[in-house]
Amino acid sequence: MRLAAATLVSGLAVAGSIAGAGSAAADDAPQQHGGATATINGLKTAGPAVIHAEEGDQRVSAGLFEMTVKDGGTLQTYCIDIHNPTKPDASYQETPWSGTSLAGNADAGKIRWILQNSYPQVNDLAQLAKNAGVPGLTDKDAAAGTQVAIWRYSDHAKVDALGENAEKLADYLERSAQNAAEPKASLSLEPNAVSGHAGEKLGPVTVHTNARQVTVTPPAEAAAGGVKIVDKTGKPVTSAADGSEIYFDVPEDAQNGSAALSVQASTTVPVGRAFASESRSQTQILAGSSQSTVSAQATATWADRGPIPAVSAEKNCAKGGLDITVANKGDQPFGFDLKGVKHTIAAGKSQTVTIPLKEDQAYDFKITGPNGFEKRFQGVLDCKTQSGGGTGGETPAPSSQPSAASAGGTGGGDLAATGSSSATPVIAGIAVALLVVGGGAVFLVRKKKAPAQH
Repeated sequence: MRLAAATLVSGLAVAGSIAGAGSAAADDAPQQHGGATATINGLKTAGPAVIHAEEGDQRVSAGLFEMTVKDGGTLQTYCIDIHNPTKPDASYQETPWSGTSLAGNADAGKIRWILQNSYPQVNDLAQLAKNAGVPGLTDKDAAAGTQVAIWRYSDHAKVDALGENAEKLADYLERSAQNAAEPKASLSLEPNAVSGHAGEKLGPVTVHTNARQVTVTPPAEAAAGGVKIVDKTGKPVTSAADGSEIYFDVPEDAQNGSAALSVQASTTVPVGRAFASESRSQTQILAGSSQSTVSAQATATWADRGPIPAVSAEKNCAKGGLDITVANKGDQPFGFDLKGVKHTIAAGKSQTVTIPLKEDQAYDFKITGPNGFEKRFQGVLDCKTQSGGGTGGETPAPSSQPSAASAGGTGGGDLAATGSSSATPVIAGIAVALLVVGGGAVFLVRKKKAPAQH
């Protein structure tokens, strides 16, 4: 089945079968590896800057944003997406650099160095001014100068801070920046989809986190179905740490089915982590974090025989598409069609296929098979700092018009709104909900039902 390139929402049918399985409720397959989910509050500390472009100079506000983390915590971020607007109250997800414009940016590591060596990480403004060789800095100078230096590397824009000391700080940071490695996720589960036969321990799923520990709390539904979360020795797990390997322990007599596991922790998110929004709001990069709630999810599918696929997806900005990985832990091949090409995953093997997507366009893919097997992927590909894919290739002119999202801020009353909301359309995309409301981790067991139920 071919993907229609001109449509905003596409469907992808993948043929396959799970022998002996009844119908399952539709699964939303994990599309990110976990971390913090936050809502942007607006620009809080900023100073004036000017973007020099062919169509003329545009004055904007440059500075530090604030976000509120779902279930607790506060983040401070800078923009790395100068030509796109910030949407009011947009929701953001902690994202690997590979899922943003930083994937193809050779200077991404320099941006992290700037974050580590400037405001607010260096909160002593007198020391920061001394380092930069300027007579003094206000918090607005520090925020504006840092943002301008970041834009010079994130967007390779010709941009200057209008404050003399802020501009000197920006020049110092740009001149001094060195490549630093991408920070690891605050919390992730690898892989985030597993499969196998009933009577086996499915996994391992490895925990990666900078938190001291994560909470794993199976509710009553897990015990009722006989499925447990255990370590490699079979001991039930209620908490885990970085590097821990956990498994879905499925009883031999369990009905063919699936389950979703979410783990949760409280930690500070590493400086330099990217934050992307499915609403096409400006991509952000982390400058500071309070103690914040982070989560991650993994799914498991099991059957008694036949092909047993585990399906996951991740944005790949380097290739301009969505990587879909299908692993087959069954005892028969799993076959599916992707854009008119037949793929067969042998028993015990896996394969990753990249679906090319247009920039800024929403996608809604389903991988389905007989007996109700279904995985769904939804989102928006946002890989470029200049909008274009969804609007015929045109790039909106930077705009100094304020955004309503910054009402009540201390940075002059407007966001770094470098792209007007009227010029850049809001793309209709639905974020995949991976985080579970409430404390601890939630483990849900779904039993296969009649086809009419899915």
